[in-house]
Amino acid sequence: MGVQKRTRKFAQVKRIIGQRDARLKKPVKEPEKDKTVREVPQASSALFFTKNTALSPPYSIIVDTNFISRSVQLKLDMLPTFMDLLYAKCNLIITDCVIGEMEKLGPKYSIALRIAKDPRWERVSCSHQGLYADDCIVDRVTKHRVYLVATNDRDLKRRIRKIPGVPIITASKGKYAIERLPDLL
Repeated sequence: MGVQKRTRKFAQVKRIIGQRDARLKKPVKEPEKDKTVREVPQASSALFFTKNTALSPPYSIIVDTNFISRSVQLKLDMLPTFMDLLYAKCNLIITDCVIGEMEKLGPKYSIALRIAKDPRWERVSCSHQGLYADDCIVDRVTKHRVYLVATNDRDLKRRIRKIPGVPIITASKGKYAIERLPDLL
């Protein structure tokens, strides 16, 4: 049990920041750019706060690819189930992009494709290029807010929730559910 030897510290010096250290340099301000006026989209006159008064029976429902396939999985007949949900007549609208997306998905979606091509549903032709159905649906809904959107796609629901006054219909637990429909019913 000896005593531990201590070494003496000779000429201890404080550390000093160097003159060329990046922390001492002042941030360079960029010259101000011309402030551009942002364009705010004109709100529809049918919107009363977030309630869309343009929605009235018969309802026009734009149907997405995964909603049709989910309805097939749940064995739900689309038109009677929509009528039970909304208590009104419904016009199902299927765009060419949705049909094209189903055709690209192959034989796994053959039953859903056959249901989508049913002559009872209204077919809407698209004037844009490409077959991405989500962009087509969002574009059509922002232009004309008289549609309900039936989808189970998370990303599409997130994009549509940003558009005021557009209700979303989803298929889950053996039935259809609706969100954001005005209390006009």
